[in-house]
Amino acid sequence: MRRWLIAARLIDRFRLIPRLAVGGYAVAMWDVVQWYMAQPDPTGNQTAFVSTVVGAAAAFFGFYVNSGGRR
Repeated sequence: MRRWLIAARLIDRFRLIPRLAVGGYAVAMWDVVQWYMAQPDPTGNQTAFVSTVVGAAAAFFGFYVNSGGRR
């Protein structure tokens, strides 16, 4: 039981879950942008999709920054 508490405190202290989530989103965003730039003639729907994914990155990063504990 004590090992689980130590592991939970380490995960919480180093904010591993939010860091992994932001890293995963960054990789997904990079892939979407690369896919879009490879399109020979992008449509309006494709442009809207990429704009949404990239725009959501600001909100996602804001959640990450504000998720830290108050000390």
